[in-house]
Amino acid sequence: SNKDAKEVAKGGNDNKPEKQPKGDKGNKGDKKPKGDKGDKGKGKGDKKPKEESKDCKKAGKGKDSKQAEETVGVPDNVEFQDPIYEKYKNVLKNAVYGKVVTRFPPEPSGFLHIGHIKASMLNYHYSKIYNGKMILRFDDTNPSKEKSEFVQNIIKDLKTVEIYPDKTTYTSDYFELIQEKMREFIQVGMAYADNTPADQMKEERDKGIESVNKTKTSKESLEIFEKMLEGQAPGWCIRANLDMSDKVKCLRDPVMYRCNDTPHHRTGTKFKAYPTYDFACPIVDSLEGITNCLRTIEYKDRDALYHKILEKLKLADIEIFEYAKLQLKSTLMSKRKLQWFVDEKLVEGWNDPRFPTVQGLMRRGLTIQTLKEFMLEQGPSLNTVLMEWDKLWSINKRIIDPQSKRYYCILKDSLAEVLIENGPTVPEGISIDYHPKDPTMGSKSRILTNHLYVEKEDVNEMKVGDKFTLSRWGNVIVKSVEEHDGRKKLTVELNLEDNNFSGTTKATFVPVDERFNVSVTIYEFGHLITKASLKEEDNVVNFVNPNSKIKSEGFAEKDMSQVKAGEFIQIERRGFFFVDKDLNTHGEIVLHFIPDGKTKNMSKITSKIDSNALTKGEGEVAKGANRAEQAKLAEAAADDKPLSKKQLKK
Repeated sequence: SNKDAKEVAKGGNDNKPEKQPKGDKGNKGDKKPKGDKGDKGKGKGDKKPKEESKDCKKAGKGKDSKQAEETVGVPDNVEFQDPIYEKYKNVLKNAVYGKVVTRFPPEPSGFLHIGHIKASMLNYHYSKIYNGKMILRFDDTNPSKEKSEFVQNIIKDLKTVEIYPDKTTYTSDYFELIQEKMREFIQVGMAYADNTPADQMKEERDKGIESVNKTKTSKESLEIFEKMLEGQAPGWCIRANLDMSDKVKCLRDPVMYRCNDTPHHRTGTKFKAYPTYDFACPIVDSLEGITNCLRTIEYKDRDALYHKILEKLKLADIEIFEYAKLQLKSTLMSKRKLQWFVDEKLVEGWNDPRFPTVQGLMRRGLTIQTLKEFMLEQGPSLNTVLMEWDKLWSINKRIIDPQSKRYYCILKDSLAEVLIENGPTVPEGISIDYHPKDPTMGSKSRILTNHLYVEKEDVNEMKVGDKFTLSRWGNVIVKSVEEHDGRKKLTVELNLEDNNFSGTTKATFVPVDERFNVSVTIYEFGHLITKASLKEEDNVVNFVNPNSKIKSEGFAEKDMSQVKAGEFIQIERRGFFFVDKDLNTHGEIVLHFIPDGKTKNMSKITSKIDSNALTKGEGEVAKGANRAEQAKLAEAAADDKPLSKKQLKK
């Protein structure tokens, strides 16, 4: 098995593109890097590892002296192409530069969500920091939940977030080897066969009651195990032979192998019994030469079992690096609950912009660089907290701002008309830079006509004699104000000689002439649920936000017809948007509003979904005695106005 491990650890490059993404090229020379020197005491070859725990002796002791001769940590002469790596270069314990192998082991039972993104990014980027490798391993040990479609989507999603595994494997590749290891485990008295009904087993484990089968001999348990493999022992399982009085309940004789006659998406009906994650994971980790096992702090109680399995099976031990599980307010991570939204057709599918899946987040307008920065920053922390979304959106705005072209757009349900008495009778064009701070992005022609759409909010209070500014054109004086069918219409006079713009309302505009505008559809998204954090026992039906998707239509300047799907743009005074569909490919322009991390809406022009509900998972941070009240109102997720106490109660 050690030979097999070496072969697997060598890996392959079948999943790598011809070019690696930036920041993944290892060292470039002997230049000493600037900045953070890493944690004190870490990355030094003369530091001794911690004493082994009494509960779990570490296997593979011989590797310590060998590691002493190798470089533990990242050498000082390494210069990273991606500067973000410098900050995290000594985060892994006892990691040997050039020898690190990590793994990302998703179960192919759903689409990757933002929690999986953290796990995959930490495994991938930490391995690259140490000039190592990452294996993508599908933990396909439960055929009842898994599908090939999820395998393909996970591979696709990882490419989307620029993660390129050095090798792709499956736990099912090792099923026969794992069976042999279970036979060994039973023979050394570490496991026994049990047919206690599931509900009774749960109750006995909770109360610390030993199974009547715990005293079975290894021979008896082995015979039953063989029958399980043949599909001749329904109702039986193999349990670890530990301590039923252990204070940590998950270590009270957990199930290691169970029967399942559902056809496997890769192996078909070849196997009738499958290992659990607890048993398969440490075995395959060791066989594949994993050096650093990264997993969330929720597995802390299972560390002893992980090491015990490796010790008893005489497999090389592995360093465990723990980090906090990512939890975001008003965000569903449960595959079962997300599937309910899909089944009930409350969302478009697993790529709905309101879903925390990779495909959903990309359509919402989150960038890969945002996720990378955020996840690496969160990585070393062990504090499991319910986080707000504001930091993610704030990072995202910083990244998309420099690449977003600027446009004007007026929503159809909030427009007014302006007729310029002395305006151009023949449309004129002026050249405007796409980005005020980056002329290299090019320019567009803004069409000036004598009949314009403007924002209703900008002219609602205007009366005859008032002055306001047509943005990047000039000042106008109101000559008359009329209103027909709820729409205001102002007649104005343009005064280009008046250069005093101080204190004036700056109105964006779009020509009324359809030759010089283009129709767009805009979507704003709220949270799918009205509660900051759903508990396992909560029925999601009771917390569905009925106003989580708001549609608007508008007129944009003609040049917007050239935008392409996947681009970012800014509609001035409204915010940033992701182009979900473009005119050339889809026959329509569809934009998705991107929150910017602020807790207040932009300018006078308000969004239809409260921005503080997007950045603060349950609404704006409340103060003083009114905190609980404001939290309840925010959870109600009203469209334009918060619910009154009476409405909320009803």
